[in-house]
Amino acid sequence: MDTRFTAEQDEIRRTVREVLAKRCGPEEVRAAAGTAAGYDPALWAALGGRLGLPGLALPEAYGGAGCGTTELALACEEVGRVLAPSPLLATAVLAAPLLLALGTDAQRSALLPRIAAGELTATLAVPGTALATALALAGDNRGDWAGGGRAGGIQARRAAGTWRLYGEAAQVLDGHSAGLLVVAAHAGGFARSRTLLFLVRDGVVRARQTALDGTRPCARIQLRDAEAELLGEDGADVAGALASVGDRAAAVLACEAVGAADRVLERTVEYVGQREQFGRPIGSFQAVKHRLADVYVRVRAARSAAYYAAWAAARESGGAARWGCPRMLSTGGISLEWRRRKRGGLVGGLALAEALQALRTAAAEGIQLHGGIGFTWEHTAHLYFKRATGDELLFGPVHQLRAHAADVVGLFERGEVAV
Repeated sequence: MDTRFTAEQDEIRRTVREVLAKRCGPEEVRAAAGTAAGYDPALWAALGGRLGLPGLALPEAYGGAGCGTTELALACEEVGRVLAPSPLLATAVLAAPLLLALGTDAQRSALLPRIAAGELTATLAVPGTALATALALAGDNRGDWAGGGRAGGIQARRAAGTWRLYGEAAQVLDGHSAGLLVVAAHAGGFARSRTLLFLVRDGVVRARQTALDGTRPCARIQLRDAEAELLGEDGADVAGALASVGDRAAAVLACEAVGAADRVLERTVEYVGQREQFGRPIGSFQAVKHRLADVYVRVRAARSAAYYAAWAAARESGGAARWGCPRMLSTGGISLEWRRRKRGGLVGGLALAEALQALRTAAAEGIQLHGGIGFTWEHTAHLYFKRATGDELLFGPVHQLRAHAADVVGLFERGEVAV
């Protein structure tokens, strides 16, 4: 078993960390999150144009680097350490894989090179607040979450050879600034009820929403007779593609959360080593050591799960397994590898649950151990706590991620055998 990173992967981590260290301190993060775009265009130009992060996991034929989910996850871990606001998650983790999986040759050739070069940002828009369900992280995505009736959700109608969309999507990541929307809509009425994906560029009303986590900007999208282009062919397995993208996205999100948890733990350890009480640093007290040790163990466990999920997602998508990894990783007595073989990609959701829990714990302990200053709303520790809570609202919550995984594999069914 070899769990070491390759030289190329270490170089990706080092380069991204150096760029972010120069451009993305706590004050820069707050300033960028408060702008109309929700991110710093200069920083995005560096990440997207110079480093090519949006195309890291895209094939070389479309201008990408030809790497896999593992490399993208490692880059996002560094982005997560500083909570850098950027359209990277929405563009490279949610939208681009759907274009690659379902798009026609013409659509891929027209859009993916622009995404890989950082020239075009994109995002996934689903009706209401059903993002976790659409990605099959917190429920079955083969239901009517896209809007099965005449009212509600997003409806697609075809007239005179053109698709038109009607409805509303909330909690759309970077929806106020994305140049391209990949919209999930219900089509076919009751006779041929199905969910399709469409490409929308114009004809929408966008409004950025006030969010708990300002570093993860979301928008409300209203489609009023918006002209749309069908992504791929009618009859494609949209639910399956969304579930596959959801599993990989969860792995990347898990790595991002682990990076944030690790950083807030570092900040807390540094602070308790400097803050003195009763004539000695508070970090020297056994009670404080125990609390930080518990956080350290949780973060390490979450990192192990996140790295495994990224490796497993890369292997599942047919990418080269460049990184040696344990073949079996046990959680609750049942191996994640067995779960994947049995019913499909659940590794990402379980890793995400572990990572979000680790981030929430690390941020909460950071606030507590910083004392009075930690409870001020302006302290940096609150940015990390908001990220943990905001991601749970978008992609969780944690107990639902775990419950869905347990339901899918039949963990509590009578006669289920754990191996």
